[in-house]
Amino acid sequence: MSEIQRRGFLARLTAYEPLTLITMASVAGGLFVLQRLTSEVLEGETFRFDEAILLALRQQGNLAVPIGPAWLTHAVDDITSLGGVTVLTLLTVLITVYLLLDRRWQIALFVFSSVLTGWLASTLLKILVARPRPDVVPHLVEVSDLSFPSGHAMVSAVTYLTLGALVARTQRYRSTRIFVMGAGVFLAVIVGLSRVYLGVHYPTDVFAGWCAGALWALGCWLISKRFIPSRSSSDAAGTGNGDDR
Repeated sequence: MSEIQRRGFLARLTAYEPLTLITMASVAGGLFVLQRLTSEVLEGETFRFDEAILLALRQQGNLAVPIGPAWLTHAVDDITSLGGVTVLTLLTVLITVYLLLDRRWQIALFVFSSVLTGWLASTLLKILVARPRPDVVPHLVEVSDLSFPSGHAMVSAVTYLTLGALVARTQRYRSTRIFVMGAGVFLAVIVGLSRVYLGVHYPTDVFAGWCAGALWALGCWLISKRFIPSRSSSDAAGTGNGDDR
């Protein structure tokens, strides 16, 4: 390799931030984990693990009653609504309108399209795998669609993590960006856990939903980082042009 070629290679390598390279590696690793998990589920290798956790969350004398006090079941039922279509649709629309009013039309359209296509991907995965709902314990809420991956877990991860990653790019302070991302992760986690507690999903359904949703959000973050300017860069450009509004 000549000196010119070596310099060109190093320039291309250093053009990417370390965080971007780590994210790309995480996407590759996540795809591998999701593929292996799907394969194990289709072969029935995860059923004993799933069954043991579902049974552990119910009273041994009456599987229709979950462990814990009565108020916990009510709270979990409220939490699982945070991953429902109605709540997530309202949240996505409100965030999109806010960004449009903030003159951030590029990121507003990207947020809306990212969440919408993520929902479509969740539906497609359910159809391809076609895993029935668990019948190990009685369901505490009514469900009718397929089980793998968990739609609530994946769609909430797609929505909250994508919104968190993209909205964080509009914030100028690091602490605000960390809080936004942390809130997105927290909401996605508790929604997924609620589906297992209610007995409507196997734990592997939820884990696959988290994995797929996180992969979607990471992919959206990479695309937005490449093509959509952040709030700080826009502010810097405005300051450089004498814009002191």
